[in-house]
Amino acid sequence: MAEGKSLINFLEYIVKHLVEDTESVKIEIKEEERNLILRLKVAPGDRGRIIGKQGKMIKALRRLINAVSETEKRVALELLE
Repeated sequence: MAEGKSLINFLEYIVKHLVEDTESVKIEIKEEERNLILRLKVAPGDRGRIIGKQGKMIKALRRLINAVSETEKRVALELLE
């Protein structure tokens, strides 16, 4: 689970530099047999900043998370409402 904690810290650092309401950034982790799911929640006004134009920002965040992940599990990023 240490891997998950470091991914949370990494994602939180990046996301807090993208949003205006840094206090509302919440990240949960759900660990399954073959998957590690990071669930990101931000303020409604910041959702667009995280998604980006044509979804480019969220795709980039997903690629970054997978690039720095040292786990054998598949890492997924979900943006919660």
